[in-house]
Amino acid sequence: MTRPIRVFALLSLVAFSAAFVNGRTEPVPQGTQPSNVTIIHAATMLDGRGGSQRNAWVVVRSGKIERIGSSPINIPNAKLIDLGTATLLPGFIDTHVHPGWYLDKQGKRNSPRSGDTPAEAALARAGNLYVTLMAGFTTFQSVAGPEDLELRDAVARGWIPGPRLLTSITQLSNVRVQPDSLRTLVRGLKAQGADLIKLFASQGLGSGGAQTLSDEQIGAICSEAKAQGLRTLVHAISAQSVRAATLAGCNQIDHGMFVTDAELTLMAERGTIFGPQVCLVLQNYVDHRDAYNFSDSALAPLQNALPVASAMFSRAVKTPGLKVVFGTDAVAAAHGRNAEEFICRVAAGQSPMDAVVSATSAAAAAIGLGNTIGSIATGYEADLIATEGDPSKDIGATKRVVFVMRGGVRFK
Repeated sequence: MTRPIRVFALLSLVAFSAAFVNGRTEPVPQGTQPSNVTIIHAATMLDGRGGSQRNAWVVVRSGKIERIGSSPINIPNAKLIDLGTATLLPGFIDTHVHPGWYLDKQGKRNSPRSGDTPAEAALARAGNLYVTLMAGFTTFQSVAGPEDLELRDAVARGWIPGPRLLTSITQLSNVRVQPDSLRTLVRGLKAQGADLIKLFASQGLGSGGAQTLSDEQIGAICSEAKAQGLRTLVHAISAQSVRAATLAGCNQIDHGMFVTDAELTLMAERGTIFGPQVCLVLQNYVDHRDAYNFSDSALAPLQNALPVASAMFSRAVKTPGLKVVFGTDAVAAAHGRNAEEFICRVAAGQSPMDAVVSATSAAAAAIGLGNTIGSIATGYEADLIATEGDPSKDIGATKRVVFVMRGGVRFK
């Protein structure tokens, strides 16, 4: 977020919070609590599972979807929201974000030396959540930062507006920690309230992406997480690290910049979820090099990776049976721009409808909430958005969000 946008987002957040806390429902346009029953009408509806419907009527009661029809539904005292020609679809889900990263008072990616006060840091992070929610992302998975627990709880309590938040709290990456000790760390993270475990199986892209944790270390983390009922998400750049994480039974592998067809096929065969990034995070670094203090030599591998990522993604979506989900790796200056990743994915060969599904029902299944969110279906949470235009025909419509509801509460 640039500083003017950040200031605007924080002012909007303050206005929302005042209205929400005071319990006002009219005429506040954002964050208002609708009546117990709301009927939503849209010219077109995408159900998040690949289906579409014309002239859709959706009944929301007490925060959940109660009924879906194709003709007008009359319920006494229900509130009607007519979206006109807009397209109704489930709220988007981003499976890989970093909401704790923001641009500090110096216009730099925040660090312990930024000089920002704890209050300024908290407001900036709340602003990240706000702009992401306004962009139509009603759930995201943060991987990770210790501040996530407080952000998650603040959203759940209604203190601040934001997407439903899942977190790994931290990342496991220390190559000197023995497998048994890594198992202990996994159990400790569960005790702290982690929703999943994030591990680094390789270096970062700028360092070449070679495997770092041993096969035994990766196996210890992923098997212990499974024993504790937690999912695992693996940072893996190289083909070797992707293969090791797949064979270890880890749930989701992200990035995979240098995978070959062999690893893509192996992931498909093992049911491993793949969360590649195509452009947003890389282009964001290029566009904000000063904020990240990138030298020419540090920026070069990131810039050069853009066509590599596009080609890799093109091969991934053509791999039979591979589960490809939406995740942006959004960092400072990219929050609220998550939908830009859709554009690059479609340009790389994914169909617009598949792109939508990857960020709705497929993403919900990946984060363990496939029976709760990600689809417009009876009994599901009323996480609903609307776009100007039909994203299944024009993927650019994902950037034109005109309506946002999370858990039956209308925010936009």
